[in-house]
Amino acid sequence: MKPASKSYLQLLREFQQQLTAAQKPAAESRWIVRHAAGLEDSQLVARLLQAVPPDVEEAAWAMLRLRLTGYPLQLLLGETEFCGLKLRVERGVLIPRPETEGLVEHALACLPPSETAQVLDIGTGSGAIALALKSMRPNAVVWATEINPIALELARQNARELGLEVTFLEAPFTADLRELDLIISNPPYLPDGYREEAPPELAYEDPTALYAGPDGLRVARELLPHAWNALKPGGRVWLELAPENIYTLQAEAAAQGWLEVRVLRDLAQQPRYLACQKPSHSPSGPEDEEEGLLVWDSE
Repeated sequence: MKPASKSYLQLLREFQQQLTAAQKPAAESRWIVRHAAGLEDSQLVARLLQAVPPDVEEAAWAMLRLRLTGYPLQLLLGETEFCGLKLRVERGVLIPRPETEGLVEHALACLPPSETAQVLDIGTGSGAIALALKSMRPNAVVWATEINPIALELARQNARELGLEVTFLEAPFTADLRELDLIISNPPYLPDGYREEAPPELAYEDPTALYAGPDGLRVARELLPHAWNALKPGGRVWLELAPENIYTLQAEAAAQGWLEVRVLRDLAQQPRYLACQKPSHSPSGPEDEEEGLLVWDSE
């Protein structure tokens, strides 16, 4: 006699056990089964006691086995959500993180909805930051730079699918733009030494978007003088960094003449975001300005 098919509920329980044993979130079982079955959350709930079609079960198990090797869930699904936007993701491009949503929220406070601000996202990756800002500040003129051509094409595809107008440039840092109101970036900030202990998921992303020298600050340090030249007087820069190195760059930025150099915490209460302001009466470069105002920690 042919064995009875599993119900969706039974399959979800089996997947949760497997994920928990591998020290991965049990909640990922729902995403995997949903994707394999082509169902929305409400549809899956309505079918919990129904039998899983054999082809769906086979596809779900294939996804789970790949996930247990460390393959990122977002890549299995082919998409992720960021600031309410559904974005395509692919191997070799940085996957947007929840922490970066906090960076966007802080930057939005500097962009009044009624103003036509000039904004640049440096190292845009999938386009997450630039597209989120444009979706919430439609009057802003948003630019984004990226040196990874695979990421750049993905960002443009996401923009087309979302119907959002962002100008993407294949260029490093500021692409010689000028008179910007705000620069925002989630630069690589992991030290090179972290590669040895990094979770397997990171191996599927662009290493140049993750690692930045011995202390993780090589790119962020180089970014600051580019930002100084690109911002208009009084313009601001927002960066996401690691708790282990953010205070180092804060001190360096203040010494270079940036004003209101602040560190803010993420939802996990980790120091994560660095904010700086270019003086309103700006000299030719940060090295020519008197030491800036340093604010050690802001909530």
